[in-house]
Order: sequence, then C-alpha cells, then structure tokens
Amino acid sequence: MRTSSSYKSVFRYRGFVLLPQSNLTWLVRPERSPMFLLPFRTPRCSLDEVKAILDHRLSSEEHFQNAA
Repeated sequence: MRTSSSYKSVFRYRGFVLLPQSNLTWLVRPERSPMFLLPFRTPRCSLDEVKAILDHRLSSEEHFQNAA
C-alpha cells in the first residue's frame, strides 16, 4: 500500500482528497471523519471530470439525506 508521501500530486476539493493513480484513474477520499461518503475510485478521466463525478455523488447523497 502506498503512503501519502509517495503520491506525485494531491488535490483537495470540497473536503475530499483526489489522488491520481498510475493507471490514470483517481482515488477520492474524504479529508476527515465522519465519512458521509465512502472512498471510491473513478475510471480514467481528467481532474475536471473527477470533480464533476464528486459533485454528482455529493448531490445524490444530499438528496438521499433530505429524503430520510
């Protein structure tokens, strides 16, 4: 398993850490606990696409929490 120091670049966005992987996918993890959205991986995509995926998941999660 990699340590955070082995990543070439780390991006922070809306309380999440976006970690580029060697196979051009991304690992998206919350910066802090409690985790209301679990870590996930994206398909091959750009940084802007990762942000859009995260925004979509956050809006889906927010909609789910409002329904409860």
